[in-house]
Amino acid sequence: MLVQLSKDPMRLFDDIWSGAQQPSAPAFKVDISEDEAGFHIDAELPGIAKENVTLNVEDDVLTIKAERKVETEENKKNYHRIERSAGSFSRSFNLGEVIDQESISADFREGLLHVTLPKAAPVKKKKEISIS
Repeated sequence: MLVQLSKDPMRLFDDIWSGAQQPSAPAFKVDISEDEAGFHIDAELPGIAKENVTLNVEDDVLTIKAERKVETEENKKNYHRIERSAGSFSRSFNLGEVIDQESISADFREGLLHVTLPKAAPVKKKKEISIS
C-alpha cells in the first residue's frame, strides 16, 4: 500500500514508505544537508557503475535507483560467506513544493552520488485586489 505523500514541510525528504513497508535496513545510505541555496543528498553506492544509476522526479517524489550486477569469475571459488548483495535498489523521497525541480543536478564520483536540489523562489500568497 502506497502511503499518501504529505505536503508538511517537516516531512520534507521523508522516505515515501513508512511503517511496515519500510525495510529494516535501507537499500543504501544517504546524507541530507541544507545550505542557503538548497538541499543536498549524498547517496553511498559503492561498487555500482555510474551507468547503473538512474535519478528521476515524478509527482514531487525523487527516486534514486541503482543496480549492482553479479560478476562471475572464470575460476570457481568456494565461498564461505557472501554479504555483498546484488540486484536493484531504490529509495524515494518526498520533495514538496520548496524545490526548484527544473534545476536539480547530480554528480557521481567514486561510488558517491551527490544530488543538488535548489530551493524554489517563495510563492507570494498575498495579493491586493483593486476595488472598482
